[in-house]
Amino acid sequence: MRLTIFAATGGIGRQLVDQATAAGHQVTAVVRDPRRLPSGVRAVTADLSAPDPAALKDAVSGADAVLSALGPRTTADAGITAPGTRAIVAAMAATGVHRIVVVSAAPVATVPSPGRPHPPRHDPGDGLFMRYVAGPLVKAALRKHYDDLAVMEDVLRDSSLHWTSVRPPRLTDGPRTPAYRTALGRNIRGGVTVSRADVAHCMLDALARPETVGQTVGIAR
Repeated sequence: MRLTIFAATGGIGRQLVDQATAAGHQVTAVVRDPRRLPSGVRAVTADLSAPDPAALKDAVSGADAVLSALGPRTTADAGITAPGTRAIVAAMAATGVHRIVVVSAAPVATVPSPGRPHPPRHDPGDGLFMRYVAGPLVKAALRKHYDDLAVMEDVLRDSSLHWTSVRPPRLTDGPRTPAYRTALGRNIRGGVTVSRADVAHCMLDALARPETVGQTVGIAR
């Protein structure tokens, strides 16, 4: 497949590039600094905090699918994901590309947004500890980040794209394993961590799973 990967030098983005190229896919990587990419990968330089529509159209034109690992690297970057995704969606609409898989986060299931002002109070996959202790603490600490991700999911739902949003819990730098679990439309009971490598594998796997279109996917060890 011809794949365009956004935020391709971040933790999940690097895994996407490595796993996609190892699987024989033709990759275009959209990054701020192309010098950080491995050789043999087509690079398009773009800054999604101030996107150039022409560069984004060039990046996605002719792609079979888009994968976005866009997210803040620091607290100061919080708020980049929704507007960056909106720019990606516009480029896809302009070039006739329909399939996109993005990274979100497990707590977003219960975060209100303009498109979902009254989300469920609890995700059906969360256990008691996550519902009443860990979840509220994490959401309070990272509220701006999760608000941004919730709006990003609004952008996808409001588009005509064939989208999938993967919602991991706390990310680790562990290796890819066959042991991670997934579920459509809910988080994973008892799942508190997952490796970035497993998230990348799940995103690539979703491209061959039509049941994930228009769905959120919970993932965890």
